[in-house]
Amino acid sequence: MKTNSVNPKEDIQAIREIMERSSKFMLLNSWAGFFAGTCALIGAAVVWFGVLESGALHYDEFLCTVGGSPLNSVTIGLGTVALIVLLLAGVAAIWFSYRKAQKAGQKFWTSSTKRVLAHLLIPIVSGGIFVLILVSRNQIDLVASAMLIFYGLALVNAGKFTSGEIHYLGMAEIAVGLLAGVFASYGLVFWALGFGLLHLVYGVVMWMRYER
Repeated sequence: MKTNSVNPKEDIQAIREIMERSSKFMLLNSWAGFFAGTCALIGAAVVWFGVLESGALHYDEFLCTVGGSPLNSVTIGLGTVALIVLLLAGVAAIWFSYRKAQKAGQKFWTSSTKRVLAHLLIPIVSGGIFVLILVSRNQIDLVASAMLIFYGLALVNAGKFTSGEIHYLGMAEIAVGLLAGVFASYGLVFWALGFGLLHLVYGVVMWMRYER
């Protein structure tokens, strides 16, 4: 009579995988990346064609000549566009994750969700405060760099509790942010590259690996 053999190592591995999945936030999808990247590129276009008047007011020249009060039409315009893009991307990420949870018959607001949000918000809030400090000191040339670096740190910080792609996206954002600090006069270009193009690449990778 044949008997089914049990492999303890396979059982332990299976239990470990189940525990790992239950402890991680796996509801992010490609559409969140596509939406965030598209919003960022549209925001960069609005800055170029609207705030900077299609290049009539050069970004690098503005950085070199800004003085006096940091609150002027250009800084207000840049800040408004950045804030709108951040809010739209954040709301969209939550919405797409919520919809994915509904379709999968899972709960959205779990301990994993809270853990990811906490690890995201600490660097993002700290970065936002640091950006305000830079603006108050008229160091506008470092704002794009600071935004990218702190956002990248937030993703790396939260990447321990979600898919590995988030970790690598965060590392890429940090690298682009450092380049934006070195080549400060091209801050808008690096901002569009980091928040726009990298999110689109992330969306493509997520779609090809998990959703195709």
